[in-house]
Amino acid sequence: MNLIHTVLLLLLSISTLGYSQVKSNLELIDIFNMEFVSDPQISPDGSKVIYVRNFKDVMTDKNLSNLWIVNFDGSNNRPLTTGNQNDFYPRWSHDGKKIIFKSNSADNKMKLYLMWMDTKEYVALTNSTEVPKEVTWSHDDKSLAFNMFVPKKKESIVKMPSKPEGAEWNTPPTYIDDINYRGDGQGYLKSGSTQLFTLPIEGGTPRQLTFTDFDHGRPVWSKNDALLYFNANFHTPDEMEPIDSEIYQLALNDGKIKPLTTRYGPDNTPVVSPNGTKIAYVGFDDTYQGYQITNLYVMNADGTNSELISADFDRDIKNINWSKDGKGLYFQYDDQGKTKLAYITLAGKVSDIIENMGGLSLGRPYNAADYSVSSTNRFAYTHGGIDHPADLGVADSKSNKRITRFNDDLFSFRNLGNVEEIWWESSFDKQKIQGWIVTPPNFDASKKYPMILEIHGGPFASYGSVYAAEIQAYAAAGYVVLYSNPRGSTGYGEKFGNLIHHDYPNHDYDDLMSGVDAVIKKGYIDENNLFVTGGSGGGVLTAWIVGKTDRFSAAVVAKPVINWYSFVLYADGVQYFSKYWFAKKPWEDPESYIKRSPLSYVGNVTTPTMLLTGDQDFRTPIAESEQFYAALKLENVESAMVRIPGASHGIANRPSNLIAKIASILAWFDKYKSVN
Repeated sequence: MNLIHTVLLLLLSISTLGYSQVKSNLELIDIFNMEFVSDPQISPDGSKVIYVRNFKDVMTDKNLSNLWIVNFDGSNNRPLTTGNQNDFYPRWSHDGKKIIFKSNSADNKMKLYLMWMDTKEYVALTNSTEVPKEVTWSHDDKSLAFNMFVPKKKESIVKMPSKPEGAEWNTPPTYIDDINYRGDGQGYLKSGSTQLFTLPIEGGTPRQLTFTDFDHGRPVWSKNDALLYFNANFHTPDEMEPIDSEIYQLALNDGKIKPLTTRYGPDNTPVVSPNGTKIAYVGFDDTYQGYQITNLYVMNADGTNSELISADFDRDIKNINWSKDGKGLYFQYDDQGKTKLAYITLAGKVSDIIENMGGLSLGRPYNAADYSVSSTNRFAYTHGGIDHPADLGVADSKSNKRITRFNDDLFSFRNLGNVEEIWWESSFDKQKIQGWIVTPPNFDASKKYPMILEIHGGPFASYGSVYAAEIQAYAAAGYVVLYSNPRGSTGYGEKFGNLIHHDYPNHDYDDLMSGVDAVIKKGYIDENNLFVTGGSGGGVLTAWIVGKTDRFSAAVVAKPVINWYSFVLYADGVQYFSKYWFAKKPWEDPESYIKRSPLSYVGNVTTPTMLLTGDQDFRTPIAESEQFYAALKLENVESAMVRIPGASHGIANRPSNLIAKIASILAWFDKYKSVN
């Protein structure tokens, strides 16, 4: 064998070793490399799909996005926009020759753009201080309608004297007299409301159509482009009706507004039938239950003859779209941990089309998905799975197909934990509860593993068979993870959801403890190393659990409610919680508020407990965490508090915040994990 031959063999062996790289477990820094698809918009003729490709920048710690386009068969997948910016909300014109989208690519200022699909040229249509929210095309493709916030100057009754020239005084006092004065993720709210506008596609100055003191929902054009339909809640704030909205009609020629619905309860998201004669919408008759099924209704375009279409369908109906023939509607719904696309006839018969939607919740395994439909009855949707965030999927009457695999590069050298569905019966009343067990990579059932019980928020929400970076990070750190849908979760019908009505938290505790017992029976859990965590409603239950049992070695209570009395007076949306989650206001029935508050049981807590909340959280304000932290310290319980700077309730407004949350939880659990 000559020298050259030997060298070639050596190089080949080195190359082979490089390509057969041994997989390792996920690392927290990998979160910056995770991408996902959102808002897939199929063209009117069904031949192409534009979607939002979401990614992260490790250097600026930002969540970013560009627009991509692909043929329905998966060919010619390529970017429409590029750059470290946020491009999103693509919407096709009816003729398929143009799109509008939003972008902050110029001057880091968010604007509405128009793009011609033949040349890919685009132009900004707006340059206003506020950004259009929900935008729709007129049927002749000559105009756009949208809703947009309009600030309103509000005079303060507090009058300060003039300060001497050159004096440096504090900012004048802020005068507030609105019931809603701050919002989670928004901060302290500016005075004003969301109004309706139209704008020709040539651009120019938007024409404001409404001038009320109320917010107006997404405008939808009538078939002849002479009317707009929208939903709004025109009740005055002192009437305390936070969800009683109606469908309205606005005439473009004279601006007159006419109500089309009048029943008590929310009527939302009007959608006009293909021939323009009917309007579909969703809502329910409000009975003040904590959880109420969102139904589908169809009425004549003038508001007459409203019919409940989905009376026999015990699931929430979302994202409705008419079929081209006008004989039924497409919609999505959550069912036992899955998000599905379905079709319902006007007689109420439901048939499923797609069952693998999801993947829009990168952190925790919430059911979240989206889809669009073409005039040829083709679909584009977010394809979910336990082993990847949302990718692009397409479907027609014959089949469905996954188009993208944006995280295959990362997962080619990272191991994922295995996800297994499990059902058990609650020790309280034998209710069947669904959950999922995630085992560490290279799992060996003959060994013993520490276990984390991870609890979802809401509480009216659901986890499912979808990818979750947080859960996989816990598994990568060597923990078995159980996540589940205890009573009160959505996707199991109205009765199951309302088992916690005016009784939360309570027997959902039994559901969760029964789940822990069911996993322990499998034989691979170290009972001396049980841990529990959850966020929001899951934070409530985590704090409740440590007040009820000492079986867990440590707990992390994330963004919780600890004291219902203070919460309903301090969270954003104060007029909602005391009306729907309790029978009376706090001072009218303090005993119920105290009885259901985890703070009341702090004297029982012996479990080392960490509190974790964003310091700009206005949904479950950090004062809730501070109360529990102070109480634990007074009780000499081992405790700590982590504040995520600048984070709201969702925490992950920056990728590093999500990493910080996971790192904090793992650090606390590792601190109290015993070594056998």
